[in-house]
Formats: sequence, structure tokens, C-alpha cells
Amino acid sequence: MDLGLKGKIAIVTGGSDGLGRATAHRLAQEGAKVVICGRREDHLKAQAEAISAETGGDVVAVRADVSVAADCENLVKATVEKFGGLDILINNAGASAAASFEDVTDESWQADFELKVMGAVRVTRASLPHLKARGGGSIVNATIGQGKAPPAKALPTSLSRAAGINLTKSLANEYAADNIRVNTICIGLIKSAQWDRRAGDRPVEELHAELGKRVPLGRIGEAEDYGDLAAFLCSERATYITGTAINLDGGVCPVV
Repeated sequence: MDLGLKGKIAIVTGGSDGLGRATAHRLAQEGAKVVICGRREDHLKAQAEAISAETGGDVVAVRADVSVAADCENLVKATVEKFGGLDILINNAGASAAASFEDVTDESWQADFELKVMGAVRVTRASLPHLKARGGGSIVNATIGQGKAPPAKALPTSLSRAAGINLTKSLANEYAADNIRVNTICIGLIKSAQWDRRAGDRPVEELHAELGKRVPLGRIGEAEDYGDLAAFLCSERATYITGTAINLDGGVCPVV
């Protein structure tokens, strides 16, 4: 299926590892010009070069910490200067943080919202004039199913991701008239560098198998599952889809 992404210009925040890297890889495969950002400059550049070599695509690294307002603005500015516009924004940057309410400090609340909510707000705000100038575009926000149905001891992430779901619908309603579509992917258990780190000295395959027992489909997802869905939502095949929160979790989330 031709997704109609050839020549499109995309930003993927948190694009050097895991789900963001898989998304950048898929977009580049489809012929999009991709800018990835992350905080570790050497690693970021190495991954941009690797994705470009693997796909034959045009992939550029711009170091940015999305919890820093100036970095968000510079990321979009550098993208437009390099490629001449912007069509796609994937707000993917984030890291899981799950604790009991009484164990979450003010500093943890603030850091989580700066990264996951304000990061998306700032990059989106900087991107909107350029998306409008292109006659429309697509934004995909990464959230989690726990933003819809929070379990105990999943703070602050479950709350910040609920804000991300609300942000998605708010933006979709406001910018539909500008032909800017906004959707969110509510991630469940998917292979990522975060899970690899949590494995510690255990074989990572053992952890994956253990986690898969929690999933109705009997396995955890692949990063490519996320990349494929993100690319589809940004594509010409999805032009009537906006304001949706799609569960990508093998059936874990108890609500649709």
C-alpha cells in the first residue's frame, strides 16, 4: 500500500531509540524527509546516519530536549530551514514514571509534565504555522491506555498522559478547519529500551515473555507496530481520521 508520504517533511521527537526510531525508520522508508531529536547528541547523530543507511532516506539529527522551551522552537526552526516546511509532527518523547501518589514529589510532577505535556504543547505550537502554510498536515501524540483507565500507583505518568489525550482532542477540534489532523496512540506493553534497562541482569527475552502473560494477545508489541500505525495515521490513507485515541496494546486497556 502506498501511504503517499514521499517528499513529506516530518519531525519525530525522541526519535533516536525504541518507538521513535521505529517511526522515523518507517517514515524514511516511505520516502519522507525526517528530523529526529533527542538529548544525547552523539547517539542521536549515529542513529540518524544508521536510519538513513538502512532506508536510503533523508534523516537529520537535531539535538533538543523538549522540556526546554528554546530547544522546542529551535527544533522546528532547524527543520524548516533544512527542508523548507513541515507536514508531520510525531510527539513521541517521554519516559515512564509510575509510583504511589504519596511518593510523587512536586519535582517529579513538574518534570513529568514538562517532558510529556509541555514538550508536546511547545513543539506543536511552533509547528502549527508551518503546517498551516502547507495546507494542512498531521500530528500524532504518544500516550498510554492508562491515561484512559488509570490503575493504582501509576502516577505521574497516567495523569500526564490523560492530559495528552485531552490535548489531542482539543487540537483536533480546533485545527480541523486548517486540515490539520491530530490523533494519539495509546501505547501498552511494547518492546523498548526502557524495558531492556529494567531487565537488568535477566535475559530480556525472559522479561518480554513474562510481560506478555499480561496481554490478551499473549505477547508484547514490537516497536515496528507503533511505527507502522504512526505512519498510517500521517498518510494519505487516513485523511478522514482525526481526534482519535487508538489503543495499541494487544487488548490490555479495559476501555476503547
